[in-house]
Amino acid sequence: MERSSPDVVRSVTDEQVLRALMRRRRLTRAELALAIGISKPTAGESVRRLTERGLVADTGERTPGGRGRGRVGSYYALAPTVGTALAVVIAPEGIVAEAVDVYGDTVARATRPAVPGQVAAAFEAVAAEIDQVGPPIRVAVVSAADPVDRTTGRLVHLPDSPFLVGALDPAAVLGKAGSVIVDNDVNWAARAESDNRRDFAYLYLGEGLGCAIVNDGEVRRGHSGLTGEIAHVLTEGPDGRAVPFIELFGVLGLRQTGSTAIDVPRLLADPAAHPKLGTAVSGIIAAVVALADPQEVVLGGSWGPALADEIRAATARSPRPVPVRAAAVTDNPVLTGVRGEALNRLRSLVTS
Repeated sequence: MERSSPDVVRSVTDEQVLRALMRRRRLTRAELALAIGISKPTAGESVRRLTERGLVADTGERTPGGRGRGRVGSYYALAPTVGTALAVVIAPEGIVAEAVDVYGDTVARATRPAVPGQVAAAFEAVAAEIDQVGPPIRVAVVSAADPVDRTTGRLVHLPDSPFLVGALDPAAVLGKAGSVIVDNDVNWAARAESDNRRDFAYLYLGEGLGCAIVNDGEVRRGHSGLTGEIAHVLTEGPDGRAVPFIELFGVLGLRQTGSTAIDVPRLLADPAAHPKLGTAVSGIIAAVVALADPQEVVLGGSWGPALADEIRAATARSPRPVPVRAAAVTDNPVLTGVRGEALNRLRSLVTS
């Protein structure tokens, strides 16, 4: 049996020490040895190496010692220089940016309104405000309520998109952050929903329309990043004829004035429209099932879960019915997905 090299053993031990400190925040060398299941000298050597690398620091706190209590122990924690992760959500409701530390705590927060034509400037403002606070930003994760080109990270404008950010290159604005990951809001909401679920379709039904496909635990983005743009998929209209999904809301008088955005309060207050919408959404689900074969369909957005019964009943009549349920994550799922990814990437950077 081939034995591990000393370098590999040291690397694994150091990662275990770092992850233990992420969980417990501060530990003595003796506590680290007990938590990981290694000897005290091995724990001490790992702490020394990590301190020299600037990843671990002595907090200055000491355990009680003397008079039969044993030797005084020093508490160690992750050094502030391990940095933070930036989580940003760009949505019609506004722009939110949070700096998250390696423990998952929000250490800084900035917001700006998303005024049409001024979104790019507002995005730069929140990024600059966060950048002035606390430890350095090592990774940034951005959500935009517009499609995102997976190659460039730039926002893509499609016909009938209700929320137009304008020309924006998040990676260029956040260049100092190191790695920058950009994706659309529906994909991030699906990531928030994907705990222990590996195959499903996430339908976002709100002021805008979108779909995310999660297969084998991964969000599928397609060649250019535009998978799930369902607005122009043909479905059944109120008169039984085929109609692009986005146009249905104009036919039913459920659009906001002067916009392709859906008027959600009016939609929810119009029960006569709900069976028609259930039928139309079931047509979208049939197309998604035919192409992506999800195990289930999850309904998110501001009106999708409210019409779950109508959508479920219509879907049950389709040739290939699948389970349909409302989203489990309802408290800001987009920010939840973005923060989770930002934290995971930061921790990976620290332990790599």
